[in-house]
Amino acid sequence: MKYRRLSTEELAEVEKEFINFLVSHTITGEDWVKIKTESPEKADSLIEIFSDIVFEKVLKKVEFLEFKTPKDIKTFNCLADKIKLMGIQIDGESSLSFSQNMDPKEMLALLQASDAKLQLYQAEKSYNKDREMEIFEMMESGCLISKGELFGMLEGLKE
Repeated sequence: MKYRRLSTEELAEVEKEFINFLVSHTITGEDWVKIKTESPEKADSLIEIFSDIVFEKVLKKVEFLEFKTPKDIKTFNCLADKIKLMGIQIDGESSLSFSQNMDPKEMLALLQASDAKLQLYQAEKSYNKDREMEIFEMMESGCLISKGELFGMLEGLKE
């Protein structure tokens, strides 16, 4: 198994695709019930194969990721051969927290009421391993798929 097995909840979300996967392997609903009871290791193996297919499909489409902590936001552009990071961090004491959903004006007001400053940073690197595996590991560590608006905004501020 390359990635990880889908959870029961995740499998439920892709139930139609799983049924199509079973059908493509000439396994009917009745056959599936029989396999689960008589050959659970085969059932597990089929779920693991399907899980890898689902993750591979999703990971190939990922273009942007975000990771937020109270004092730091990291946003990533996942290109074919490298990954670019744009980040912003609160430097100093402030009641501003990036982990709260706030209106940008409210965030600015909190920042101005403190001695803290925002620090922009950037970096880029080539993937150390397979692109999809690296993105998968980042997601397992808490990164979320995004549309890239924040990355674009921070990149615009840097210029």
